[in-house]
Amino acid sequence: MTKGFKVKLGEGGFGSVYKGKLQSGLDVAVKMLSKSKDSRQDFVNEVSTIGRIHHVNVVRLIGYCVEGKKCCLIYEYMLNGSLDKYIYFKEGSVPLRHEKIYEISIGIAHGIAYLHRDCDVQILHFDIKPHNILLDDNFIPKVSDFGLARLYPAKDGSIILTAIRGTLGYMAPELFYKNIGGVSHKADVYSFGMLLMEMTSRRKNSNPHAEHSSQHYFPFWIHDQLKEDKDIDMEGASEMDNILMKKMFIVALWCIQFKPSDRPSMNKVVEMLEGKVESLNIPPKPSFYPHEMLENDGTINSPRTSWIDSNSSMCPWT
Repeated sequence: MTKGFKVKLGEGGFGSVYKGKLQSGLDVAVKMLSKSKDSRQDFVNEVSTIGRIHHVNVVRLIGYCVEGKKCCLIYEYMLNGSLDKYIYFKEGSVPLRHEKIYEISIGIAHGIAYLHRDCDVQILHFDIKPHNILLDDNFIPKVSDFGLARLYPAKDGSIILTAIRGTLGYMAPELFYKNIGGVSHKADVYSFGMLLMEMTSRRKNSNPHAEHSSQHYFPFWIHDQLKEDKDIDMEGASEMDNILMKKMFIVALWCIQFKPSDRPSMNKVVEMLEGKVESLNIPPKPSFYPHEMLENDGTINSPRTSWIDSNSSMCPWT
């Protein structure tokens, strides 16, 4: 099935991705899935979910092919590859402008919000991370890789999972701890928050080799900086860039709140990113473990703080 494919775009546990060309001349990305049972399930998941999606910020499935035990998915080709190539400082790399990163973050938020609320069913992605955000020739972001995704009735609240899903570093705590709230669309919100934090800081959230111990886990450090009203100046950033980054950091911190109920919906995230930074409040410091939030009676303390300024007429999320 792979005969004739000369350009390999990537490889992972799912299989390999090749660049191909249809008879019409259209360039495509051909995702060849491995023969494992999990890959077979991923194939079913992707066809059943992404086949019904039509949004500028979600990658388009053009078709698929099954030949014996071999399966492949055919997607629109994304010239600029995945987002992870552009947001981390690497020797010899040319990072994207802060304004472009901001624009990309809004596009991603729109794409996830569409999956959660604007489809005929609710689609939970469960693997939002830099590698799964593709960029077209105009750097318009596309949410991709729906192998772990699940479909649910649009009005359902929490859901039941038989196995933990996602990538460490981006997985919501409710996937591990059952006593903080059910698994819902808020799990994708958490993953987006971790992604947004890395996009804004241009570094991994966890770095045990950071110069200062306070920066080993970046979200903690950035929260302290914002809470103390300290300037966060990034190298080569203009005053306008710093304003955009402050807004992105605040939104990211809201998204990674420990309890799902304390996180905004993706529709609210879009509003926050597109609004003014002056209208946003600094959220409580995010935590790692439930015991960091326990009260004496064993219940979890959750400060009911709103992301909006008290003078604003907008309401907190639900």
